[in-house]
Amino acid sequence: MGALKDKIAGTAKQIEGKLTGDKARTAQGTVQKAVGKVESAVSDVADKVKEGARQIEDKVRGTSARVDRRARNPQ
Repeated sequence: MGALKDKIAGTAKQIEGKLTGDKARTAQGTVQKAVGKVESAVSDVADKVKEGARQIEDKVRGTSARVDRRARNPQ
């Protein structure tokens, strides 16, 4: 949720800075908004890595189950 909060707060600071002519405030908003976007992207990548790890784990478990069955029932 921090990513969304940073995006919103950053946008608000950007608007405030533009309305008041405060370039430093506009820059702060730009940076905070960028931080929110980066946090969001990192979270998305982490979710994809976790899903990939789960899929690999499922495949490994499936392979070990097949190996166990073959050991018990050699043909």
